[in-house]
Amino acid sequence: MKLAVHNAQGKQVRQINVDEAVFGITPNLAVLHQAFVAQRANQRRGTASTKTRGEVQGSTRKIRRQKYTGSARQGGARSPVRTGGGVVFGPRPRSYRQALPKKMRRLAIRSALSGKLADGQLHVIDKLGGLARPKTKEVVSILQNAGIERSALIVTGEPDRSVLVSARNLPKTKVLPAPYLNVVDLLTHRDLLLTEEAVRRVEGLWGSAPEAPAAEEKPRRRRAAAAEEPAAEAVEAAVKEAPRPRRRRAAVAEPAAEVAEAVVEERPKPRRRRAPAEKPPAEAEASVAEAPKPARRPARPRAAAKEAPAEPAEEPKPARRRPRAPKGEA
Repeated sequence: MKLAVHNAQGKQVRQINVDEAVFGITPNLAVLHQAFVAQRANQRRGTASTKTRGEVQGSTRKIRRQKYTGSARQGGARSPVRTGGGVVFGPRPRSYRQALPKKMRRLAIRSALSGKLADGQLHVIDKLGGLARPKTKEVVSILQNAGIERSALIVTGEPDRSVLVSARNLPKTKVLPAPYLNVVDLLTHRDLLLTEEAVRRVEGLWGSAPEAPAAEEKPRRRRAAAAEEPAAEAVEAAVKEAPRPRRRRAAVAEPAAEVAEAVVEERPKPRRRRAPAEKPPAEAEASVAEAPKPARRPARPRAAAKEAPAEPAEEPKPARRRPRAPKGEA
């Protein structure tokens, strides 16, 4: 895809090839609209705030009694229906931010650039930063020679202060470096003026990434038959030079019988239960029954019961003293 490049006098100088993935796609209007709305929403500060009836200043005393006045019932002075009261459902500080995927943002910028080119509103100039000093007249003449009469967005490859100062006094004109190109500025300005350097920078930022060359597969070399199948003499020499494996001792692999017997002897022997005593025959039981019983030991005489100590005799209680008669009664 080719674009015509003009100079500051408006004459075509040459044509350049541009990436069709940036300037030649069909604009996706749905993604373009979503990106525009998300960017405008992210510019909102979200600091608007109002006071509720609990935050305003005023008395909470009821203005008048509830009934028997003939008037409508009223609350305190902070009520939303009164002047100076709180605000119902007013704005509060919040975030209006909307997330937008990176692929959708890139597609929206490519759609806006392709739409500008399709509508004939994209202009390319060879260079714009050759101003010796900031001059607004030179920028105005460049815009008139390019056929731009209404709002214009001027895009440079790198930030250029001379161009910025020269165009900042022009109404409806804005200067941006290529990395700061966005959907809102593209859609709010009618014409787009790009320098040749800015075109290359835009292709590098939002163009299709070049495909990496595929790595060439090297053919595998097959080993020679002599290497795969060594001679018999070499095999015999390798077998002779190989160290012989050590043999394990029999005592380690299989313990001797004496050791096994010693282990068995060290184990504690289980206790044997006593055999139950055999019952004597019937004749022996009869002889045992006829045998005289031994004489019992005479009982030991019990000690005489100790006499209980006699209770002490009650002492005679002393006679009560007769109370004296008061004087004068005798």
